[in-house]
Amino acid sequence: MIITSDPLRVGGAAALIIAWLALCLVMWRGQRRRRHAASTPSDWLVIHASQTGNAEALAARTAALLATGGLAARAASMATLDEALLRAAKHILFIASTYGEGDAPDAAARFAGGLMPGGADLTHLHYAVLALGDRNYADFCGFGRALDAWLAAQGASRLFDRIDVDRGDAHALGAWQRQVGRLAGTFDAPDWEAPAYGGWRILERVLLNPGSAGAPLYKLALVLEDGVLPAWEAGDLAQVSAPLDPDHPREYSIASIPADGRLELLVRLQRRADGRPGAASGWLCEQAGADDLAHLRVRAHQRFRLQDNARRPLIAIGNGSGLAGLRSLLKARIESGVRDNWLLFGERNAAHDFLLREELEAWRAAGSLARLDLAFSRDQPERRYVQHLLREQATLVVEWVERGAAIYVCGSLQGMAGGVHAALLDILGQTTMDALAAQGRYRRDVY
Repeated sequence: MIITSDPLRVGGAAALIIAWLALCLVMWRGQRRRRHAASTPSDWLVIHASQTGNAEALAARTAALLATGGLAARAASMATLDEALLRAAKHILFIASTYGEGDAPDAAARFAGGLMPGGADLTHLHYAVLALGDRNYADFCGFGRALDAWLAAQGASRLFDRIDVDRGDAHALGAWQRQVGRLAGTFDAPDWEAPAYGGWRILERVLLNPGSAGAPLYKLALVLEDGVLPAWEAGDLAQVSAPLDPDHPREYSIASIPADGRLELLVRLQRRADGRPGAASGWLCEQAGADDLAHLRVRAHQRFRLQDNARRPLIAIGNGSGLAGLRSLLKARIESGVRDNWLLFGERNAAHDFLLREELEAWRAAGSLARLDLAFSRDQPERRYVQHLLREQATLVVEWVERGAAIYVCGSLQGMAGGVHAALLDILGQTTMDALAAQGRYRRDVY
């Protein structure tokens, strides 16, 4: 048999082979570059220690501003910052929130407890710190200030002085933006502006705990006066600008999901030492009339969203108005058909403080709540809280976690959050708790 070849066909095949090999080479080099980038620090790191998402959002903006000047910059959580990366980095901008009375946020707990107590040679490092806080707390910007002092004590050099921010103060944030712009060589970047407030009408206001020994707690339903509802996810927050104190918005966990067609909040009426109602809670719970509009905007709370935990079993733990954030998570899961939900909730008295009782019991009856465990602290001579429920159900907690459960905690910082954390440590151990935090399976929204 005689075989003949067509030169055009041979040439075409050769060209195709060469093109394919070139494509493979490009793809290999791209993968190599991505692997190299993932294992080495950028020229500039922007490290955020965030509790409610403010620091994380500012870190993304900061990294983007550096990039406009041609600098290789990336934002990352302090949870990912280990000693090796700290020693390798040359420039780090830190954006650090303070949690409670001067404590590090959950994302920075390992760094604050593991690296900061020891020493490190950081004479190679140039850094700056943006400290986020609230002057209503005695240790204002406590973690940010402690971080700044520790870095300096290790020999690191400040790029500029620490900037402290009181409850999102625009002037302080503007000063940070100008300093970052100077580093990037960019002086004409537009000012960072938060989303505008919308006008929301209070459609419904219901007292949830009549006769309670505690402060009144209301469920509020709000609808936009004009336009469609903004998009939000379970776990997100609503910022309310109070008419009597418009410069410092108050944040509340959103208790509903967009499918409800309205935004719902659980608001505790706060009173000052002289008996006057709180600027935001007083207006929302008592003063706003049918014709008044609440100035409100929705803010993403990435650290309390379901994300990869949407289909996992969920252990939801909280007290008081913390039920708002947990309710949105449970509603989202129930809406999508997920029934592995366990709620542990605490309040004062069952007769007056069993918040949203009909709804919760209906969920349990329908199987949407696999378990509902309740602690009413004042219904017996000895105080009984949600941490006691956890200890009593320790074996079951371990079983749920071994099945892949995530743990979400929402409610009061004082008492509840610390007690729950201590109980979980005793039940699961430090190694497991650290692993859950690193995997995003242990999340807290406490205040």
